[in-house]
Amino acid sequence: MLPEGSSASIDELAIIVKGYPRLSETFIAQEILSIQQSGVKITIISLRQPTDKKQHPVHGKITANLLYLPEYLLLEPVRVFKSWIKIRSKKGYKKALGTWLRDFMRDPTASRVRRWGQALVLSAELNPNIKHLYAHFLHTPASVTHYTALITDRSWSVSAHAKDIWLTPEWEKREKLLSCKWAVTCSSYGFNHLNTFAPGKTQLSYHGLDLTSLPEAPPLRPINTGTLETNPICFLSVGRAVPKKGFNILLKALSLIPNNLSWQWVHVGGGQELRHLKKYSQDLGLQKKIVWRGACNQGEVFKEYRSADIFILPSIIAEDGDRDGLPNVVMEAASQELCCIASDVAALSEFIIHQKTGWLVPPNNPSALAQAIIDLSSDHKLRKDLGINNYKRLKADFCHRSGIDIILKNLQVQQGTVIDNTTEHVT
Repeated sequence: MLPEGSSASIDELAIIVKGYPRLSETFIAQEILSIQQSGVKITIISLRQPTDKKQHPVHGKITANLLYLPEYLLLEPVRVFKSWIKIRSKKGYKKALGTWLRDFMRDPTASRVRRWGQALVLSAELNPNIKHLYAHFLHTPASVTHYTALITDRSWSVSAHAKDIWLTPEWEKREKLLSCKWAVTCSSYGFNHLNTFAPGKTQLSYHGLDLTSLPEAPPLRPINTGTLETNPICFLSVGRAVPKKGFNILLKALSLIPNNLSWQWVHVGGGQELRHLKKYSQDLGLQKKIVWRGACNQGEVFKEYRSADIFILPSIIAEDGDRDGLPNVVMEAASQELCCIASDVAALSEFIIHQKTGWLVPPNNPSALAQAIIDLSSDHKLRKDLGINNYKRLKADFCHRSGIDIILKNLQVQQGTVIDNTTEHVT
């Protein structure tokens, strides 16, 4: 691991992401900023235009070059055609085309065609000084990166997270991991899975938080046990409204709370299921107790952490297999010494230790979740102790610097591989 403050020897790097900037991917932006601060010149490659109207403060600190690829090929046919003309004679083009055709035979979708077209454009337009490509997410960004690396004879690497691990076909995970120089993932849960496809290729690198860039925890949270109707206890959840977050389970659990507990639930985040969740809350008669904040920037989110009494993340494994990795929101809540309730699913138990740093409940179990909410609502001291212990664990074991050092060390080794052909890659 590199010492504090040291930088990788690579000069320029392309980082490929699905969209930039995005409110739901603060951890990626923080990583980009840290790599930038190490002295590496970065070009961010985005597969789509931004959709969020707000940005986090960290985005304003990033000075990287930014290249948007054609989100839909039919909207920029001339750009795609000119790119193909420019790169079709490259030595790696036939190999890349063969790889893409095999992929397309197994996945004959419009998305697969789009990734090939985006790879043509990236191959034609990327600064030739950039020798290494680094993709965030193992699905579509890694596909574009993989094809581009083959076409242009560049090396590449990938960071895998959650949905991209569990919804990418096994054949595709195996072939991408065998092709890339190195991979990292943000939980042991994900690492153990990926390591079966290409043993030794993937490393564990927790995201962690840069506590120096975040507000300190509030010095005091008022004692509140929800006994006064005029002063409800505040529950908070932060996350996109998608099935794997389990917010429908939480709504059902909230409907089971007895009337003698006065509460309010605040939800922060956008997402495709938001309308459905609002309708479900109305069906349960909860609409007057819920505040839907929508997508918020980091300052707004931390204001909610600081004013809440309990943070709740009721994650599940969705019907399609999608699931969380280790969501940064539980670490953000911990940074504010906020007591957390979460489902014991995926990698959440890698951070939350039941009854020591938080409370874990079985997933898909509204009754168990409701009981945990009731018990912790009535015990202010326990909530305080769990929140303090959660912060101590975050500070001791989930340092942002440690994860960044793993990335920088890999980039340093990779630069040696690019410049000196006698240097072997080390995983």
